[in-house]
Amino acid sequence: MSKSPWTVRVARFSATHPWRVIGLWVVFVALCFTVGQFAGTNELSNSDQNIGEASRAEKIIKDGHFDNPAVENILITPLSGDLDKGLAGQAAASATTRLRALDGVAEVGDPVSSPNGKAMIVRVTLKGEHQGASGRIQPLLDATAATQKEYPGVRVEEVGGASIGKALDATLGKDFQKAELFSIPVTLIILLLAFGALIAAGIPLILALTSVAAAIGLSAAASHLVPAVDAVGSVILLIGMAVGVDYSLFYLRREREERAKGATHIDAIELAAKTSGHAVVVSGIAVIVSMAGLFLAQDGVFSSFAVGSILVVAIAVTGSLTVLPAVLGKLGRWVDRPRVPLLWRLTARKGGQPRFWPLVLRPALKYPLVTFVLAAVALLALAAPALNMTLKLPGDEDLPRNTPVMQAYDRMTAAFPSTGTSHEVAIRGEGPAVTKAIADLVARTKGDPLFAQDGLEKPMVSADGKVTVLSISTPYASGSEEAHRSLEKLRKEFVPATLGTLSGVDYGVTGSVAGDVDYAEHVKEKLPLVIGFVLLLTFVMMTVVFRSVVVAFTAIVLNMLSVGAAYGLLVLVFQHDWAEKLLDFRSNHAVVSWLPLFLFVILFGLSMDYHVFVVSRIREAVQRGVPNRQAVAEGITGSAGVVTSAAAVMVAVFAIFATLSTVDMKQLGVGLAAAILIDATIIRAVVLPSLMTLLGNANWWAPKFLRGRSAAPAPAPERELHPVG
Repeated sequence: MSKSPWTVRVARFSATHPWRVIGLWVVFVALCFTVGQFAGTNELSNSDQNIGEASRAEKIIKDGHFDNPAVENILITPLSGDLDKGLAGQAAASATTRLRALDGVAEVGDPVSSPNGKAMIVRVTLKGEHQGASGRIQPLLDATAATQKEYPGVRVEEVGGASIGKALDATLGKDFQKAELFSIPVTLIILLLAFGALIAAGIPLILALTSVAAAIGLSAAASHLVPAVDAVGSVILLIGMAVGVDYSLFYLRREREERAKGATHIDAIELAAKTSGHAVVVSGIAVIVSMAGLFLAQDGVFSSFAVGSILVVAIAVTGSLTVLPAVLGKLGRWVDRPRVPLLWRLTARKGGQPRFWPLVLRPALKYPLVTFVLAAVALLALAAPALNMTLKLPGDEDLPRNTPVMQAYDRMTAAFPSTGTSHEVAIRGEGPAVTKAIADLVARTKGDPLFAQDGLEKPMVSADGKVTVLSISTPYASGSEEAHRSLEKLRKEFVPATLGTLSGVDYGVTGSVAGDVDYAEHVKEKLPLVIGFVLLLTFVMMTVVFRSVVVAFTAIVLNMLSVGAAYGLLVLVFQHDWAEKLLDFRSNHAVVSWLPLFLFVILFGLSMDYHVFVVSRIREAVQRGVPNRQAVAEGITGSAGVVTSAAAVMVAVFAIFATLSTVDMKQLGVGLAAAILIDATIIRAVVLPSLMTLLGNANWWAPKFLRGRSAAPAPAPERELHPVG
């Protein structure tokens, strides 16, 4: 008698020792979450996210050991019409008095009027480093509010990096709560439609939520090895809800199917572990392999996303193989209680053949070549706009304008252009020649409309005199074409013509615009490497799992089609203006720089969920000796219910992220939802069946060293296919 697969042995132990396994899972989740709370999150700093010349310039600045305090601005503007300078001066004096009395304030500057006379500003320097300043500025906000209450005739506002960061954290926190609030009931409704019973619908949801909680805790601890970015929590929730529900859904539906054939609940669990459990392992490994490709980008943002995603997928797979069979073993047939009458009759319907999916599959099975060509051409046409994809990192101008601090930011940059976007020129060198070159550089920017003319800041020089930092502002938003032209002029004309003529001097230009440009170039450079890594490892893995080179190759081709279509749709939606009102955003005519790379690896991994599950069902039919065309029909029809339910959950959760405030989350949600929808409909119902029908027995071709264990041969034992309770 052959030894049972390890997934079956784990499921058998879990199902026969349910309380022990469930208790260990609860302890594991609680421990992970507690460790994360105590460890805290080590966040990746903005300077650590820079690449290329911007990164080199940041290193020069760091070597200068400059103090890097947070600077806030008290902005005084008229409620309407012209500014009453006398009243504005009184308000500025009152704010200055209040701010100087605060312990956290190092210095308060004198009031400065804008060049157009329509605003007044007071600059406030905080004690301590810039990092973490958003948690220390509440007393300043209170002082500003008190001044506003004292002088209602003018508008008194506080704006700066720390206050914007505090407001953004609050917005992201609300977004996270919104995603949780809507994703849970939406997922539960879809699962109720899939199972028709409350307990069966609740199990995948609970497993997904506990996996997310454990992963968030572990990712906080892991951030002390790989620093995390703000968005990693949203990514963990996004991926965790998707794969956690999917894996449980695959397993639970197969267990129910085997029980319906007459198996006892323990036998049904073992059969589900052998089939769906194996597919879950393969799918999970595919996602983890894809996400691991992000480490090749050698970038802090991608590494953070990779760590969070890998953790939540690994935890979800572990839960599906252990605690899920334990819960099913304990509940037995109670898993189908309490039943929702109408839904239960629909989901538990016995006998008869489904009508919808055979009708959908008919063109692919009857005219496979024509169907495949038409579908492939349509997907390639949808992917074509991706050839004109423009990459940009979101700037301050892309943040939601429904917060008072961003409205104040707009008023401040309109009155004082130099307070907006600036380029930082870092110079390592000393002596009269360096001083003269810096003065020449400043002179060249004067009179040029690409640079702000309301007073350039004086160069900052390090204590040892070896490092100088010059801030050169532009009156344009960081994502604008003019801001990018100003950077290009600095890097290619002004700086080489001045500092570039000196020997022994190291220099570089950094800042938000430079970081954006360098990061986009970095993504374009690393994208082929990551894609090649993911494709190669996925090909090897699928070949080993299915013992077929053809299945592995077609899996890659089909996934590339769905990813390309998602890219094209992103360009159509976000690089143009037509969807602004629909999705409540302001187009910056670009796709977020990190999104194509991240979207590729995550979609490639998630798409394997369906592909592995569907092809596994087709393979089962082939192993029983069913002809290829009929096996394709049986495999896709037999998996239609669970794959449709799983895809509906993913699309719903991802679509919720398209409603959040920030443009990067909107693009992530739209891209993922569109790709999964395409994958679960056009790819599964049209492209996959037509291609596998065309290939026939060639689907299962393997080289000689794999043929002895090929996918298409001996029938499985009768008991495993038709269990008797």
